[in-house]
This record gives sequence, structure tokens and C-alpha cells, in this order.
Amino acid sequence: MINFRYHVVSLTAVFLALAIGLVVGTAALNGPVADSLKETVNSLRKDNQQMRQSVNSLQKELDLEEDFAAEMAQLYLPGKLTGKRVMVLSLPTGREHTEGVLKMLQTAGATVTGRVDVQDKFINPDNNTNLMELAVTAARPTAPASALPGNGNGVETSSALLASVLLDRTPGTPPVTDADRRAVLAAYANAGYLTSEEKVTGPAEAVVVVSGQPYVDKDSAKKDESVVKVAEQFDRTGAIVVGGNGSAGGNLVAVVRGDPVLAQTISTVDNANTVQGQLVTSLALVQQLTEKRAGQYGVGDNATLVPRLPQ
Repeated sequence: MINFRYHVVSLTAVFLALAIGLVVGTAALNGPVADSLKETVNSLRKDNQQMRQSVNSLQKELDLEEDFAAEMAQLYLPGKLTGKRVMVLSLPTGREHTEGVLKMLQTAGATVTGRVDVQDKFINPDNNTNLMELAVTAARPTAPASALPGNGNGVETSSALLASVLLDRTPGTPPVTDADRRAVLAAYANAGYLTSEEKVTGPAEAVVVVSGQPYVDKDSAKKDESVVKVAEQFDRTGAIVVGGNGSAGGNLVAVVRGDPVLAQTISTVDNANTVQGQLVTSLALVQQLTEKRAGQYGVGDNATLVPRLPQ
């Protein structure tokens, strides 16, 4: 008869055998497994070091290219825009590289009539009605409200008013007086819609609109549309170049390039966040003013690197 003690001894023997098997198996496999893992770790470490060296090399190459572009600008740009009156209009998404664009224009000899920074409040769709009302109240005798669009779009209407006082008027139209220009700009500045980093000294014959990436918040579609409205109204009044950052995702550069009508009159540069792109922005403006021709430049699809300018 098998008693309880026998069962205990049998179970103990089974568990002891299992334990011995695990120990023996682990000991047998420990060497090959450990060696394999060690080899894998060493290989990954080497790959990581190579990638780090590659990134450092690419960063150094990029820095050298930027230095080269800066030196070329000093050799090639001076005199290219001498006597040309240029306004710089900075959009909220392009603020970081506006200063670089401005410096290149000055290197080319442009007379910068002023820099105006459009604020987020101007682009916010919640302010449409306020912008419509402000356009009417800010209008002046030489910049009348009767000449503005009447479609109920506040950004479009206000942009048309600003373009009329910041750029040359069409031939045969009386010029805007300095007093009226200052009054219009002051009205928008006091309401928080724009700021002027440099005093506006008079009308310009061309404008560089500095933009960036598309908006990504809940109102992104409406804001991106408003940015396009700004560019369209300035395009109606004078020569225009858009210096942007990227050409995808619905930003201003992408929209212009995708519109067969706008692409005929608005030049774009998709890498104006780099020194090279800032140099090309000035060259694109030279092309606009001397050849009356628009082009699409940068590193994006179907863009050329630099304008082909006549000698």
C-alpha cells in the first residue's frame, strides 16, 4: 500500500530532477547565449558610433555650406538691388528667419522701406468681424474703403488696405500720403494686429513675405487660408517673393506652387530658413524686378536651386 510519505518523496524527487535539469541546461547554454548577446551589443555599439560620426559629419558639411553661402552673398549680392524699394512682411510662422532675409536684402543694396510683423491675432478666424470693421474705420482719404474688397473676409479686406499703403499705387492713381499711411498702420498696431520693427519710411515697389510651416491647431485650415489671402492681396499691388520653410503640408509656399495662377506671379523659396535660401530670396526678387518673372526655388519637388539671371 502506497502511503502519504511515499507521495511526498516522489514529488520531491520530481521537483529536484526539474531543478537539476534547469541548472544543467542553463549552464550548457549560458556560454553560447552570453557570447551571442555580447556580440550583438558590440555590433550595435559600433553602429551607433558610426551613425553619430555620420551625423556629426553631415552637420559639419551643412555648416560649411552655410558659411560658403554667406561668403558668396558678400561677393555676388552687392549692387543687385541698389535703388530698389522693398518692404519685408513677416508672418507669425516665419519670424525666426526674417532677420536673415532682411540682412540679405540689405547686402544686395535694397532700400528697405520697413519691416512689418503680422501677429497671430490677424490670422485668427475669431477676429474676422473685427478686422472688417477696423478696415472701414482705418481707411483714409488717399486709401479709401471704397477701393477694398466687399466680400466679408476680414483678413482679405485688411490685407488689401495694408497693401495699398505699403506698396506703390497703380499708375494714374493718386499716391497715399505719409500721414494717411501712418494713420492706417497705427490703427492696426494699436489694435494688436501688427508691429513694425523698423519705421515705415514710404511705399515700396516690392514685398518679401516671410512665412514658415503650416498651422497645426484646430483652426489650421482657416489660418492657412488667411495667410494665402495676405499674399494674394499684396500680389495684386506689387512684385512679391515668398521666403518660406518647406513646401509641403499646405503652407504658403505649397499653396502658391499648387495654384497655376498664383505661381505665375508669386516667386517662392522653400528653404529661406537657411543662409542659402535667404541668398536665393534676394536673387528671386532681382528676377521679379528686372525680368517681371516669377520662379519657384529651393530644394522641394519641381523647384530649381537658384534663378538664372542675365549677365
